[in-house]
Amino acid sequence: MNLPNKLTVGRIILVPFFVAAMLIDFPLHHLVALIIFVIASLTDMLDGKIARKNNLVTDFGKFADPLADKILVLAALLCFVQNGYCDCVAVIIVLFREFSVTSIRLVSASKGKVVAANIFGKIKTVSQMIAIIAILLMQFVLDLPSVGFAFPSGLSDTLNVVFFAVGEALIWISTIFAAISGIIYIIENRKFISEM
Repeated sequence: MNLPNKLTVGRIILVPFFVAAMLIDFPLHHLVALIIFVIASLTDMLDGKIARKNNLVTDFGKFADPLADKILVLAALLCFVQNGYCDCVAVIIVLFREFSVTSIRLVSASKGKVVAANIFGKIKTVSQMIAIIAILLMQFVLDLPSVGFAFPSGLSDTLNVVFFAVGEALIWISTIFAAISGIIYIIENRKFISEM
């Protein structure tokens, strides 16, 4: 297994640690989750660059890289729903998009063709990662009083309201990108859909 593929597999391996950091309540657990998510996101950036630069692009990488992205992002979004940080409707739309695209990929693979992610899928992934990182960062700020950092009177409530609104906006922006990229993906690969 080449280095880019190892990075992709490493990203998948980080997911349970991220989920544990999100769901187990301990001091600054959002900071731990943020660090794990950022490391996983960096592997996403690195694996593609290394693969293209060193001519290490493989069919496994074309399939596993977007799959690893989906696993990481969906794990984060589902944890957000569990913790009340985002609307489940947005996550349902993203899940529908991901299952649709993955189904097309599986059909195309059965026909001997590996369909790599397109630019719109990459924009979708980047917007999701930005939204997730921003929400984790905001939750970390809200965690600070649990370790002795005191906010001025009333600021905590204000931050809760503002951070929730900003987080929802970022999630919905990334959801719109997800829907658009899914529609484009379906249109570009409609020949495989007709063969289903």
